[in-house]
Amino acid sequence: MKILGLDPGTAITGYGLINADKGAYQLEEFGALRTPAGRPAHERLCMLYDALNSLLDRSQPDQVAIEQLFFNKNTTTAVPVGQARGVLLLACAQRQLPISEYTPLEVKQALTGYGRAEKQQIQYMVCHLLKMDAPPKNDDAADALAIAITHAHYYRGRKLRGEIS
Repeated sequence: MKILGLDPGTAITGYGLINADKGAYQLEEFGALRTPAGRPAHERLCMLYDALNSLLDRSQPDQVAIEQLFFNKNTTTAVPVGQARGVLLLACAQRQLPISEYTPLEVKQALTGYGRAEKQQIQYMVCHLLKMDAPPKNDDAADALAIAITHAHYYRGRKLRGEIS
């Protein structure tokens, strides 16, 4: 199963594509969809939409996993990130791709078993599970890979319990 993980943002949306099969993960690609600063929000959202559609055309994922918004302290970025997230959800929904959403806590628990894990612990597990020599230099791409792995983990668990076929 090919899973596309997305870490939404207006300036930078991280993405990570993996193949998951019976608890084994294979890295396909990762990167970032970027929009230029200083452009009006509506133009940046259109650029993000177009960039994601190009990625979806090229990668043909079976499922999409996206980070659920959680703002504890920095609420000033909530609206722009929410708008970017909406554009990502729309592009995936238009293709009728199954979409799952995960909180940062769920990602940390799935990868490390500990909901308060540090970023370095998450990156270590991403590298370990995907057999990478080093984590992506872009934190958003690393987070997107973690989200994709999280989906594979939870999806496999639901499948083993007979909750999905």
